[in-house]
Amino acid sequence: MDRNDRIFVAGHRGLVGSAIVRKLRSLGYERLILQNRSDLDLRDQKAVKQFFAQERPDYVIVAAAKVGGIYANNSFPAEFIYDNLMIQTNVIHHAYESGVNKLLFLGSSCIYPKYAPQPMAESCLLTGALEPTNEPYAVAKIAGIKLCESYNRQYGTNFIVAMPTNLYGPNDCFDLQSAHVLPALIRKFHEGKQQNASEVPVWGTGRVRREFLHVDDLGEACVFLLHHFDAQPHSAIINVGTGTDVTIAELAEMIAATCGFRGKVVFDSRMPDGTPQKLLDVSKINGLGWKARIPLEQGIQQTYEWYRQAVKKT
Repeated sequence: MDRNDRIFVAGHRGLVGSAIVRKLRSLGYERLILQNRSDLDLRDQKAVKQFFAQERPDYVIVAAAKVGGIYANNSFPAEFIYDNLMIQTNVIHHAYESGVNKLLFLGSSCIYPKYAPQPMAESCLLTGALEPTNEPYAVAKIAGIKLCESYNRQYGTNFIVAMPTNLYGPNDCFDLQSAHVLPALIRKFHEGKQQNASEVPVWGTGRVRREFLHVDDLGEACVFLLHHFDAQPHSAIINVGTGTDVTIAELAEMIAATCGFRGKVVFDSRMPDGTPQKLLDVSKINGLGWKARIPLEQGIQQTYEWYRQAVKKT
């Protein structure tokens, strides 16, 4: 991939897509193809076909997806499976038809079995039952992975899959009805401080463990993989994470301190915890020469500052 190549970043305004665009531009890649959702509905097969026929990108990065936390996944399962199946199927198929040099599809660590051995290696895929709260989303993502691998086997394409752990950073969703745990906690503790609240509730027991990767680290990893990782005959996936995790209780205390909230953190054990632990085995990508750089405490501080500035503008 060189700086004259045309690169289509699907989902460029989202958390992941915007980070990838920032990284590409910082490296001098200017021939980026970016389409707003209002101009191109990736669920529309005819529109996607016309787009690829007209634009003819050399590289494709599929960062477009419908995403959300436990509440959103539980509340809108049909949307999560339908939208994601349609988006990825249309983009991957028409990328193949237009003859792109390489495609990078963004998966998710939630596609691994609920009780997978920790840390989870790429080989864990499809070895056990999924976490019920996000099964429709996970099934859609698994279908995208298998679509990439099937096209590689049958057509000789070079479609790769990056499997990131839990992400956070600028342009994240802070809406409490659809946000993931880290941005949701940032908003809760920020508002708790503003309102001088005596306590802030947190879903679950606080005992489950999660790994968190700053989205700018993922953006760097995606560009790295486009240069240094190719699909194998029967596997196209590679984990992207930090290789370390924390409990939700530790995360909550860290965010509360960052936001300056001095009240009590109250865990609501009536609410679902989700998977007990989700830690990725990142030995494969580390072996290629890439490692995450942004410590969690630093990343939370940066994300909180971004959120505070965003709140001021509303």
